[in-house]
Amino acid sequence: MNRIATLACMLPKAELHLHIEGTLEPELAFRLAERHGVAMPWPDVEALRAAYDFSDLQSFLDLYYAGANVLRTEEDFYDLTHAYLVHAHADNLRHVEIFFDPQTHTERGVAFEDVLGGIRRALLEAEREWGISFKVIMSFLRHLSEADALATLDEARPYLHRIDGVGLDSSEMGHPPSKFARVFAECRELGLPVVAHAGEEGPPEYIEEALDLLRVKRIDHGVRALESDALMDRLAAEQIPLTVCPLSNVKLKVYDDLSAHGLRKMLAHGVKVTINSDDPAYFGGYVNDNFVACVEALALTEEEVIKLARNSIEASWLEAARRDALLAEVDATVAQWRAR
Repeated sequence: MNRIATLACMLPKAELHLHIEGTLEPELAFRLAERHGVAMPWPDVEALRAAYDFSDLQSFLDLYYAGANVLRTEEDFYDLTHAYLVHAHADNLRHVEIFFDPQTHTERGVAFEDVLGGIRRALLEAEREWGISFKVIMSFLRHLSEADALATLDEARPYLHRIDGVGLDSSEMGHPPSKFARVFAECRELGLPVVAHAGEEGPPEYIEEALDLLRVKRIDHGVRALESDALMDRLAAEQIPLTVCPLSNVKLKVYDDLSAHGLRKMLAHGVKVTINSDDPAYFGGYVNDNFVACVEALALTEEEVIKLARNSIEASWLEAARRDALLAEVDATVAQWRAR
């Protein structure tokens, strides 16, 4: 590992684009299947891992939803989240903002309370033991109807004091943000910050819809903004964060090769870009893996790596005191690094 990649791994960081269901490693999937007597469609761990060869977003989602079938109890969601947080701690993540998809589970008869309860129990434990702060973001599945999203919001109402915001994920093409304008308006009225996946496979216009119609606080992915100079100028001027997921973009064929990724162009344009892992069990790496791969493929500089780490904290929903403390920790780490 080169010097810049080592620095990237050492820096305190936040992760803002992480689907907790997408952290289900094959080994854990098989353990949970055995726990519940569920027959897996694959004979063993190696066969499942070999299936992680995707042609596009939909081919990934088909496998993703099949794998989620082993998540059935609060203990399952605790085990899933704890396993992710072990990686987060090793990657020097000081803060995480994670998505969960209740519709993936409640339609299978899993109780909303069990999903959220298991996730939060692991997060609270990691906060006590490792000092990792967190936010929990409930995401609506965009391939389902807005009526389904509204019903999910109603189901979530008793738990809103434990939910920090709302997102929009799943199949992008054919499901523009405008499809969910009413439910997002209702979420905003409830005081929930909102984000949305846009501009991964969908066009730049989807990013504009997310900003103008859903009034999101940041854009998840957003890499296709590079196709519109006006949109890039807007993102930079308004400092709207993009939660970019480089290894995911390559795995899902948004880019043929990481060396072609637009991350550096976005940084150079002044856009507040962050690096995240998306669904790391499926896409080949957690946050530090994404940083190292980008350093190597894009020749990121020391200044760019530091900027990306700072962006992740600045783009978070952290309270000011915690945010400022983490930024000071970044500065202290950089000072120690340079002194060496």
